[in-house]
Amino acid sequence: MENKDILLEVKNLKVEFGKGRDKFTAVDDVSFFIYKGETFGLVGESGSGKSTIGRAIIRINDIANGEIIFNKEKISGNISRKKEKELTKNIQMVFQDPISSLNERAKVDYIVSEGLYNLNKKLGKEERLKKVNNALLDVGLLPEFASRFPHEFSGGQRQRIGIARALIMEPKFIIADEPISALDVSIRAQVLNLLLELQKTKGLTYLFIAHDLSVVRHIADRVAVIHKGRIVELAETEKLFNNPLHPYTRALISAIPIPDPRREKKKRLIKYEPPQSMYKDKGLKFSEVEEGHYLLTKT
Repeated sequence: MENKDILLEVKNLKVEFGKGRDKFTAVDDVSFFIYKGETFGLVGESGSGKSTIGRAIIRINDIANGEIIFNKEKISGNISRKKEKELTKNIQMVFQDPISSLNERAKVDYIVSEGLYNLNKKLGKEERLKKVNNALLDVGLLPEFASRFPHEFSGGQRQRIGIARALIMEPKFIIADEPISALDVSIRAQVLNLLLELQKTKGLTYLFIAHDLSVVRHIADRVAVIHKGRIVELAETEKLFNNPLHPYTRALISAIPIPDPRREKKKRLIKYEPPQSMYKDKGLKFSEVEEGHYLLTKT
């Protein structure tokens, strides 16, 4: 990255659900930072805690321990209402399922501009409509689509509406929570390329959450691999793929399909089966093993 200014920093993050005997630690002692203008990939299997981290950053999930710092200011814990409004504008989220994340009873006009209603009560109708039209054009949709309902669109178009809803707030940082996993394979590349194009034109920073390593390789500058609530490895994308150090990372990479049937048939899958007490061990340390390459190891 040419620009090394840090936009977001997560320090020793811990997220818990439930109480007493039912208490469950979903994220445990997670730390990373994201540079301005980069795409930071967070990869892991379902239930690994990756979406929980995204929701903690946007303040949907409460945190049990640690800090989240955005633009050099702490945004976790109790903050003022004014600060919360600023965060709503500056940090937006694109959700996984374009069907359930859109209000089926509302027209696209309202869906895209809902955030503006909440933040700017004095915004005139004409100015609001202009912003909606521009947001739709930014994601490759026609302004006349504003008068339609979500059920009139395909999955890919719905996800573009979800992206427009985030863009209209003019955010600095977007959390993309598995934004293409619910889409047809033929549409996925279009949405990925749209995200890359928007990043260039609007100077956006992304946290891109996914379970598919091949997708993350296409879009991310750096990648963190998460397993059972702990980040086990973090490095620049190509460095991670060319030299995976953690056995879980190697297992994930071995599962990526090869587009050659003969090679696919011959490839050897790597299984990762850590002991049950793996992450309860207090002698674990997440440290830099080479420049920019971090690994969870036993001390």
